[in-house]
Amino acid sequence: MPAGDKLTHELKDLQEDLSTSERQRQARRRARSAARHDAPAPEAAPMEPNEDTASASEAQELREQIHEFLDEATEFFREADKNIAAHPTASVVGALVVGILIGRLLGRRH
Repeated sequence: MPAGDKLTHELKDLQEDLSTSERQRQARRRARSAARHDAPAPEAAPMEPNEDTASASEAQELREQIHEFLDEATEFFREADKNIAAHPTASVVGALVVGILIGRLLGRRH
């Protein structure tokens, strides 16, 4: 399995894990909300901003950004895999040149 395919597979697994985790959190939130509604309401509870709502919206925004990043990374590696398959000789030569440059840069420690 090429490295790009393996990474794409790992990214998809991570997306699935995030989705599963999000569904579990939402189920726990619904259960807590249902438990709160079943409990008797306090008579004169002061109105305070709901921190759960703010943190939930921040968490949702973070999850969306992570999903967007994973989608873009997956697409990047898919395109790289296509380009390498289309131009294997140029890819190997390019990797060799980059390897030589890195080796020389790391080898110049005085």
